[in-house]
Amino acid sequence: MAKSVVLIWLSFFLGLFFIFIGSMKITPNINRDMHREIRRNFLSYSKVFPTNVLLNMKVSPKIFRLVIGWTEVCCGTTLLLIPGCIKQFANLCLLIVCTGAIYTHLMLWDPFERMAPSLFFTLLLLCRLVVYYQVKKRENIMEERRLLKAAREAEPQEVQLSAAKKTVAENREGSSQNEHPAGKKESRKNRRKIKKEE
Repeated sequence: MAKSVVLIWLSFFLGLFFIFIGSMKITPNINRDMHREIRRNFLSYSKVFPTNVLLNMKVSPKIFRLVIGWTEVCCGTTLLLIPGCIKQFANLCLLIVCTGAIYTHLMLWDPFERMAPSLFFTLLLLCRLVVYYQVKKRENIMEERRLLKAAREAEPQEVQLSAAKKTVAENREGSSQNEHPAGKKESRKNRRKIKKEE
């Protein structure tokens, strides 16, 4: 129960955070100064994007910023509201985005304090995945136990009775084979004497 509460709170917190951060990348309506700073940062981020570095294909800073922003908003909303395996897919997408942010800061030789939020949220997303798989494993074990118990209870009474009769018959056969032959002879003699006396 405690782990599922942790999972719910992690999903809620991470969902809200990524909706907020993604919205600031998309629109200036939340905070104009922060939006302006993000736009300026994405000019340098697009220069170290892997396609630009490896394939010499330039990426538009605006498109790059909007794609990352919408990815964060959509995946954050999924973490916050949508249940099931889609939530795990959103978690993986956000993990890729955060890993990309760490890569970008490393390529730009940014100081650690600029990279710290990306590291922190990467670790939180990893923790959420680990907790999810632990909860899922525990639920599977509990389900298997429940099904096993139900199967035992549903076993017909006749099968149990026939098994009991078989056990009793085997015990009788074993005890008659273990009887001493001299004891058998004496019991026969006693029966004959009783018949003669009659």
